[in-house]
Amino acid sequence: MKLFIHKICSLVACATLAIPAFAQHHAHPVLPHSKNKTVVIAHRGNHVNAPENTLASTREAINCGADYVEVDLRTTKDGHLVAMHDAKVDRTTNGMGKIADMTWQEVEELQVFNRNKKTHRVPEFRELLALCKGKINIYLDFKDADVAETWKQIKAAGMEHQVVVYLNKEEQYKKWKEVAPEVPLMTSLPKEVTNKEQFTAFLSQISIQVVDNVTNPELLKAAHELGISVWLDVQSPTEGPASWNEALHKGVQGLQTDKPAEMVSYMKTHVQ
Repeated sequence: MKLFIHKICSLVACATLAIPAFAQHHAHPVLPHSKNKTVVIAHRGNHVNAPENTLASTREAINCGADYVEVDLRTTKDGHLVAMHDAKVDRTTNGMGKIADMTWQEVEELQVFNRNKKTHRVPEFRELLALCKGKINIYLDFKDADVAETWKQIKAAGMEHQVVVYLNKEEQYKKWKEVAPEVPLMTSLPKEVTNKEQFTAFLSQISIQVVDNVTNPELLKAAHELGISVWLDVQSPTEGPASWNEALHKGVQGLQTDKPAEMVSYMKTHVQ
């Protein structure tokens, strides 16, 4: 995931206006309900036994009790919204080329690589929404898609209160605030933001409910005081109780993992 950058000088200049601006915008979007005290996010679904960003990995995330399934959203040449992390299909399927240059019919015919003998495919966003409704929230990593069409499908599925949108580009923020101001938003902080004053100034320009991968103690404290949740990416080949415990001791509100089943079990026995 990529963060979008704001010039730090303009952020600091706006610091005196930040608190009222933040208070004005923060009252509306509300994060979806979570089952676990610390939010568990299944990175691209529970893809240990099923391929990432598929219906199967999403079902696995639901079955293991995760709070969110992360879904990467892109658009085909003819406007279909599909779940795919990479801009190209080369890594995860038996095809080649960019999603943006392919029609939905071409994408639908692809087979997704997997560790078992079952055949998987690239799902449309509407399929994932139907599968997740009432069962699991969606952490929508908004890669390259049309905001209006995305929100239309979210509403059609009755998923308005089960989605958090991760922003990768600055222009995405304006679009989402225009089309769906009630949707909770998430992004990364610019690297230049290193203290509470700069954090507050950033929030005066962009109203969000979650930031990811903040580990600076001062910024963690500031996030707590400003009512912003912090979710950390802990997925790695070596992740486990030791790294989870280290992350939890930072006082964050959520963890994104490649091992959601194990993490949920760990949370039940170690997090009160």
